[in-house]
Amino acid sequence: MVSIPSEGGVERSLLSWLDGIGWETHGQDGGRGANVLNEAYERDSHEVIYWNLLAEQVVALNEGVTENNVDKFVSSLRRDLDAENLMDGNQAFYQLLTKGKTFNIQRDDGATDTIYVDLIDYENPENNRFHAVNQFSVSRETTIRPDVNLFVNGIPLVTMELKSLAQDNDWHDAVRDLKEYEEDVSRLFVPGLFNVAADTMELRYGAVGAPKEFYEPWNDAPEEFADDNAMKQAVKTLCNPSSILDLLKHFVFYERRAGGDAKIVPRYMQYYAVNRILDRVREGDHKRGLIWHTQGSGKSFTMLYAAENLLSRPAVARNPQVFIIVDTDKLNSQMRDQLANLSLEQWTEAESIDHLQQLIEEGSSQLVLTTIQKFEDVDPDVQGNDEVIVMSDEAHRFMEADLGSRLDAALPDCYHFGFTGTPVREGERHEDRNTFREFSPEGEDYLHRYSVKQGIDDGLILPVYFTLRHQMKWDIDEAGLDEEFEQEFRGLTTDEKREAIRENVTATTLAELEPRVEKAVEEIDKHYDTHVSPNGWKGMVVTPSRRSAAMYGERLAELRGKEEVKVLYTSTKDDSDLIQQFHTDSEERDSIVKAFKEEENPKLLVVHNMLLTGFDAPMLKTMYLDRNLKNHNLMQAIARTNRPAAGKENGEIVDFQGVFENIDEALDYDAETKAYAARDKDELYDDLVEQVERVMGIFDGIPKTDTQEATSEAIERVSTHPERREFKQNFRRLQNLYEAVAPDGRLVSEGIERDYKWLSRIHVAFKRTTSGDDDPEEEMREKTREIINKHVDISEIKRDFPTYKLGEEYLEDVEGLDNPGVKASQIAHATREHLHPRENQNPRYKRLSERVTDIVERWQGDEMADPEAVEALKSVEEEVLNVEREADEEGMEAAEFAIYTHLTEETPDAIESDEQAERVAEEIVSQFRERVDRGYSGWKTNQQTIAEIERILLDVLVVEHDLGHLIRDYDGFVDSVRDYLVQNA
Repeated sequence: MVSIPSEGGVERSLLSWLDGIGWETHGQDGGRGANVLNEAYERDSHEVIYWNLLAEQVVALNEGVTENNVDKFVSSLRRDLDAENLMDGNQAFYQLLTKGKTFNIQRDDGATDTIYVDLIDYENPENNRFHAVNQFSVSRETTIRPDVNLFVNGIPLVTMELKSLAQDNDWHDAVRDLKEYEEDVSRLFVPGLFNVAADTMELRYGAVGAPKEFYEPWNDAPEEFADDNAMKQAVKTLCNPSSILDLLKHFVFYERRAGGDAKIVPRYMQYYAVNRILDRVREGDHKRGLIWHTQGSGKSFTMLYAAENLLSRPAVARNPQVFIIVDTDKLNSQMRDQLANLSLEQWTEAESIDHLQQLIEEGSSQLVLTTIQKFEDVDPDVQGNDEVIVMSDEAHRFMEADLGSRLDAALPDCYHFGFTGTPVREGERHEDRNTFREFSPEGEDYLHRYSVKQGIDDGLILPVYFTLRHQMKWDIDEAGLDEEFEQEFRGLTTDEKREAIRENVTATTLAELEPRVEKAVEEIDKHYDTHVSPNGWKGMVVTPSRRSAAMYGERLAELRGKEEVKVLYTSTKDDSDLIQQFHTDSEERDSIVKAFKEEENPKLLVVHNMLLTGFDAPMLKTMYLDRNLKNHNLMQAIARTNRPAAGKENGEIVDFQGVFENIDEALDYDAETKAYAARDKDELYDDLVEQVERVMGIFDGIPKTDTQEATSEAIERVSTHPERREFKQNFRRLQNLYEAVAPDGRLVSEGIERDYKWLSRIHVAFKRTTSGDDDPEEEMREKTREIINKHVDISEIKRDFPTYKLGEEYLEDVEGLDNPGVKASQIAHATREHLHPRENQNPRYKRLSERVTDIVERWQGDEMADPEAVEALKSVEEEVLNVEREADEEGMEAAEFAIYTHLTEETPDAIESDEQAERVAEEIVSQFRERVDRGYSGWKTNQQTIAEIERILLDVLVVEHDLGHLIRDYDGFVDSVRDYLVQNA
């Protein structure tokens, strides 16, 4: 017997899953399950709670409530459902669900006691009644009948609306119905926790009152609920009784917003990360942990949920003090505003260094918000609470200064959790900075991870595509360049000239060359008008220096207008006129950034060292990257373009520096470095101590006092060889080691920080005295730049690079990029991505696609080694580019070149010569342009188009060139030519 797929089938399946995880279900037989409970507990159709069931449970759960007084209690509770505003009513009833309701009871002696009555037993879940029923109909001013409702002790906590794809409906339609239900019969949702919208294939959940864009998937599960059926797994994981009670009791926030309060429930990665933190604190085996969640996943709320749970769950920590630490005033303000608008009660902000020290000494059980900078002068060992939990935001930056060491010294016995979307693994030396080594116990990379791929799959972030524009055709007057350089620097020795060139002709110098900036601006202007502006999106130009930013800003403003282009960088009073013209104060910058996030001017931002971290602007679609970023800095930059917005399909990077040419080098998160992350930090510290002693030894005999004499003598000591070279080289290594070890409380307690600061001040003075007020190094750089400007021109930018997709491949598998096997897999994927939409555009593309498949099959069958596969795939990739390059060289457009290629390579025996093939291809395309109407939607598949193309082929091949045998004898020829014309139109 055949059963037609329908909404009812989805409903029955869902009820059966619920039945298997502890719910008492009614309706699996296809009947109206709600009727079973309606009859058993005598519910009126206008009621939303099974009052008689709740009364039984209240008596069972509370000593002071009896069958004699429970009706009085229920009557009082009925009034709590009356609310003019759904969210106000929901928030008030939430307090009753989680804290209990006060109730006056009369003792035998006539006196009255006030007690708290629990509606739900969270400590002993088995004492509650869990019902799942379908077709729960509620009639008030109108009648609604959601598909499935979940009740705990007769209280409706979850409302589900289900759709069937087979009936041409999906979860989007389900959300629309749920929003109408909330509007029509809001009383049902006053006690509600969240709603579920699902269809045949997908499930989304959202808090009561949430708009559609906040309905999200639940795409992870503990092992006990794991299932190949993603929707079944989501139901079992999210809706099992234990999860429902945990979410209700511990994971709900209410946030004040301008348009009305909002209820917030966690995303799945937030929920699991928080529980990992709670487990670590409860078990106490380790005191560190790294939460690695990609940008856009809501790390701030993860920290806030963790703080709320730590403060409210004695079973985890008795009386803890919790710190959330950020590293900028802007992030501090954002978090403070967030806290001020949330229903989280026990928190304060450290307003100064002294206030922070006072809070640490007092050790009160509360959440303390502070910046890392406020630890600067906090005394060591002042921790007044033996249960301190620290959560550091942007943990990859936590290690960049002495402040982390100050924190460690002030709170030596604390749990410390780092939160980051871009952990640092810089290099392979043990002195390099490494977030994993800093926050992860040995043998553990991270406590919880939410990857870029998961973020893209869940729709929280978008994939990012990149296009290379780094190769420019340089026209260089080498003789003139050499002659002028020799003349300008004739006083230097040959070695000194080489050193000058090495130091001054840098990537930044080249980025500041006027011909290069002119050509890049021309490319940006054209690309923005063609690809970004028509869809209403915005762009950002990222530059390597303030000078280059000013140059870009000047030229773009000339082309696009000053209102459309704004330039942002820090200002100093001695800046050149070029740089001063774009000076802004913090208030002006805030105003520009705010306008950029809206649909008004500016449309393009030019930045240097600004807005690359913590800047969320969904309007930003395209980043024009002219700065050589790497590792976590590059990841942060990529994330600026991947924020979702209505109609935005992806982010985009246009790369003028070639950063993405070798993406595996730019994102150096390799397996070897990953394995190295667990190395013992004591080894680093010992190396640092030795290096401090080595550098301090240069100044033996000189007092380390704050006097002119001592400082002068120290500078004099290192102003001549060999001490000069020794100091420069050893201090650089000392800086690297110190940054790698910091933060570490021993730096403060053992006096290392003090010695390092003394050496740092001497280094600053040394640089100033050796460069002089006029800064000869800058003068040399300027002269070098002027010479190159005069003798260099750029005629064109190479554009024939494919567009690659970033995300699941490059950013998810970065740990293994040193592995040739991973590299081969990625090249194969990227080449297929490029070839797939083009297979019908040119016969060579189809052959190249088949070659990729053949190489991959041989490689996977162990017939080809990893490095050999990499080289073979690279050669295919080069041939892909050659197709477009050759068409340009032949002066043919794409369709013409495709037909020519087919004639000369697929049917060479059918034509007289390559010249004839060229004439035929040109004539077919010319006739196609004249005779086929392409000005309406659907023309490509219209029968008129197909018929007209066939007539064109008859006219050109049979009538004009006597090549009718191509149509008659070569199967598929007509179809192929038609594809070339249509696909390349």
